[in-house]
Amino acid sequence: MDLLDKVIVITGAARGLGAAIARQIAAKGGKLALVDLEEKDLKATQSKCEELGVTARTYTADVADEQQVITLYERVAGEFGRLDVSINNAGILRDGLLVKTKESEITDKLSLEHWQAVIDINLTGVFLCGREAAAQMILGGRSGCIINMASISRAGNFGQSNYAAAKAGVCALTVVWAKELARHNIRVNAIAPGTIKTEMTASMRPEMLEKIAAGIPLQRLGEPDEIAHTAIYILENDYVDGRVIEIDGGLRL
Repeated sequence: MDLLDKVIVITGAARGLGAAIARQIAAKGGKLALVDLEEKDLKATQSKCEELGVTARTYTADVADEQQVITLYERVAGEFGRLDVSINNAGILRDGLLVKTKESEITDKLSLEHWQAVIDINLTGVFLCGREAAAQMILGGRSGCIINMASISRAGNFGQSNYAAAKAGVCALTVVWAKELARHNIRVNAIAPGTIKTEMTASMRPEMLEKIAAGIPLQRLGEPDEIAHTAIYILENDYVDGRVIEIDGGLRL
């Protein structure tokens, strides 16, 4: 896929991985529909993309709300006249042990609220965005590509019952959709990052970051632009389909 003038939706585009992907796509000449609930940071991403000479529009939507997602994709397809790509990146963390104990006493449990919040955004949100993106591509009679943001936590990670379950579900959806949508010339892939330098990791204690980096074979955290580069590779290589690409510095060798 040549990204010049292609219309690309990116959810969670206000910061972090979404913003990095948006900038690299803008450098390739893609037209951007940037989606998030954080309007201030979303506008900042828009400005950086527009500085590269492309059209970038912003949309506020809760990806876990079905009607908002339907309206979002209808608006994008209507305002841009087409839809070529959806990068389903929006996600949250609500980490916690399933059952927390102290001296054999139960002191806390992972709340249903935190379980449901992560499932709603990280899994149901991907489902809704993928479904509506595919529908608009099919209605428009166009080939396309969907990229879902997964995580190496899909294999299971301490203190992340909700997040790991959601990301495992995202990987399963990716394979199912690739099989179902290939007849419409719509490719579906996922990226599973390891630990990446984002606003979230920047708030962690330096000694904790050093400990995390020491456990990675490449001895460092990943850069958002390295994840963005992977998205570009998936989009530009038309024979990549149904794959979950792990970008983790060798952590899961």
